[in-house]
Amino acid sequence: MSIQAGDKIPDVTLKVMGEKGPQDITTGDIFSGKKVVLFAVPGAFTPGCSLTHLPGYVVHADTIKAKGVDSIVCMSVNDAFVMDAWGKSQNAEQLLMLADGNAELTTALGLEMDASGYGMGKRSQRFALIAEDGVVSFIAVEPAGGVDVSAAEKIIEQL
Repeated sequence: MSIQAGDKIPDVTLKVMGEKGPQDITTGDIFSGKKVVLFAVPGAFTPGCSLTHLPGYVVHADTIKAKGVDSIVCMSVNDAFVMDAWGKSQNAEQLLMLADGNAELTTALGLEMDASGYGMGKRSQRFALIAEDGVVSFIAVEPAGGVDVSAAEKIIEQL
C-alpha cells in the first residue's frame, strides 16, 4: 500500500552530493520541522523528467517557496553523482537533488515500479507530495505516462 495523506514519511538514509562526494542525509534531516515539497521521477536525464517535470519546479521554485515551503526535493532511483550532474545541467540550484540509489525510500513509500522492460530495473513512480514536519498533507501519483497531477503548477494549487 502506498503512502497517503496523514502518514508519516518513513525513516530512511539517502545520499546527496556534498563538497567531498556523496554524503548521507536522512528523511529526518529533510522533513523534520519543515514544510517540504518532494517530487519523484522515474529517472534522471530521461525525456519527460528532463523536458517537463524538473524544469517546472526550477521555473516555479520562487513561487513555491513564497508559499511557505522550506525545501523542494527532487528524488530519483539514481546515484548521487547522476543526481548532482542532472541538477547542474538543469540549473536546479534551489532544489535538493536526492539520490534514492537503492530505492529504499521509494519502496518504503510503496511507490516503486518495475521498469525492467526499459532496462532500468526498480524505479520510482512519478509523484509529488507535500509534507509538514514529516507528515504527508497531500500526494499525487501519476498514472502511467505523462506529467500532470505531480507537475509544479498542480502542487502550487495545493499549497
